[in-house]
Amino acid sequence: MNSINQQQEENNHEDLRGTDAAKKIKELSNKNTCHFITKLQETSPLHVRPMSVQVTDDDGTLWFLCANDSHIYSDIKADSRVHLLFQGSSYSDFLSLGATAKLTADKAKIAELWEPMLKTWFTEGQDDPRIAVIEVKPLEGYYWDNKHGNAVAFLKTVAGAIVGKTMDDSIEGKLESITN
Repeated sequence: MNSINQQQEENNHEDLRGTDAAKKIKELSNKNTCHFITKLQETSPLHVRPMSVQVTDDDGTLWFLCANDSHIYSDIKADSRVHLLFQGSSYSDFLSLGATAKLTADKAKIAELWEPMLKTWFTEGQDDPRIAVIEVKPLEGYYWDNKHGNAVAFLKTVAGAIVGKTMDDSIEGKLESITN
């Protein structure tokens, strides 16, 4: 616990396991910007790219679409270990996930994940032969959020600044035993 958290009167740390961890992943991944990181063990800079989560399952599994001739595809093919970072706003909805990724060309899953805007990248539509599915299974993670929404968090932060007391509405914790 850092010094700022030690000044907090409220409990602002809660580790989540299993179903609760999966629910938090679904909540924070569906509305946030995702940065997909590969080549975790290389000495060169990490490969980071923005990606859109198509769906997050109730068990915390995240689904993406990519091109089978892309760098992310070849990176995952070489090493299935990935890391995902999510940010929802400047003040809340942060999520960090260590995970494994699996590549498929499952036509039924492509149809399930397909959205018309994807034709921008897959010009032949959902039957484009370049489409690949990325299934990401989180192994562990950490989240930073607020307990009562951004408006309450803002008011508590302002009140804390006025009285000189740590009164933020933050909550953070480990995410463990996420998917089977």
